[in-house]
Amino acid sequence: MTYLRLPRLFCGRLVLSNPPKLANDCFALPPGVHWTPVDETLERLREGLTVVTGIEPVPTVTAGGRVLAAAIHANRSNPPYANSAVDGYGFAHASLGDGAQTLPLVDGRSAAGGPYRGVVPAGAAIRILTGAMIPSGVDTIVLEEDVSLGDGTVSFQSGLKKGANARPVGEDVEMGGEIFTAGHKLRPQDLALLSATGVDIVSVHKPLRVGILSTGDELRQIGDPIEPHQIYDANRPMLLDLIRHWGMTAVDLGHINDDAEKVSEALNKSAETTDVILTTGGASAGDEDHISAALRAAGALNLWRIAIKPGRPLALGLWNGTPVFGLPGNPVAAFVCTLIFARPALLEMSGAGWHTPRALTLPAAFSKNKKPGRREYLRARINSDGHAEVFKSEGSGRISGLSWADGLVELADEGRVINEGDPVRYYPFSEFGI
Repeated sequence: MTYLRLPRLFCGRLVLSNPPKLANDCFALPPGVHWTPVDETLERLREGLTVVTGIEPVPTVTAGGRVLAAAIHANRSNPPYANSAVDGYGFAHASLGDGAQTLPLVDGRSAAGGPYRGVVPAGAAIRILTGAMIPSGVDTIVLEEDVSLGDGTVSFQSGLKKGANARPVGEDVEMGGEIFTAGHKLRPQDLALLSATGVDIVSVHKPLRVGILSTGDELRQIGDPIEPHQIYDANRPMLLDLIRHWGMTAVDLGHINDDAEKVSEALNKSAETTDVILTTGGASAGDEDHISAALRAAGALNLWRIAIKPGRPLALGLWNGTPVFGLPGNPVAAFVCTLIFARPALLEMSGAGWHTPRALTLPAAFSKNKKPGRREYLRARINSDGHAEVFKSEGSGRISGLSWADGLVELADEGRVINEGDPVRYYPFSEFGI
């Protein structure tokens, strides 16, 4: 692949339209580290990763879900002209006297899409409708519900402030003002603001292409014949859909058996078509952990033993310059590690920036004697009392707990006795983009 080195400023640092691959040591751990705390893992990932996607211009109308590669400024003010906030009658406030007012009406009116082209003289009023351009000579508008109409006149009580019911030009956004910063992911409401301010083309990052590869002799695909000692592949459908939820391009790399040569072949092919590879299974240090073995043979393995439950092994490395995240094979551990580690890393590489989920503090609807040493994530949901209840089993093979839950309870690295009613940190799945 050819990289065009076209510099531009992105969030305070220089990036390229087609940025280079990650540095070879981006996943390196200091010597002597055996169990890496969760916070240190996240910090080191953040330090080692950069944007790996290119940049392209797209029409605003098709830019939903894309990540801005540059700040956006308004091409037009919103509103682009002073306009009426109500249906009513407009006049110059300076021409009002004391007490009740009766003003003659000029011929004509100002409506949205049909402005009044003349000048309203001092001491006169004009019929004006919601959204209509305010004519010259008018700075204040009285609601039609607050007036009495006579023969060519309009009457109303005093007390209106200057500028009442009149929206000034640029009240919402001024022309040239910054609307969004680089790294912002465009939502439907953002497209409305871009369109209103005349922005028809935006510079965005190309969608991050994330490949999902399953490994394991025991795996079969849904619909295939299956033996009693085999299981269906639950990880790949789950991870592919997670990637789609995050607005990235999910690339199905299929399934391969535990064969070192086939693993290497699959990684070679995957590195040509994706920006990042997520694998499940074979990421530890056992006889059949071929993802780790392949990365080790290529001199690119960093086997992070993370102090987390569920999880622990996370194989990280570069294969032909493409980052590889070797996730645990257990679906619950793969799911949790993807949310906690892979998601912020993928967002950083996509140009969206590092995202830290926000936790709620809720009373516990459970009791537990938590041992020190590892950070734990329990499948949880909020009950009718607003308390965090957890799944009946912590077994990482209980996939049903993921469907039962609507979030995760996080228990810190330290040991702790938790009684019902004690405060706990709860992360709704919505904080992970699902």
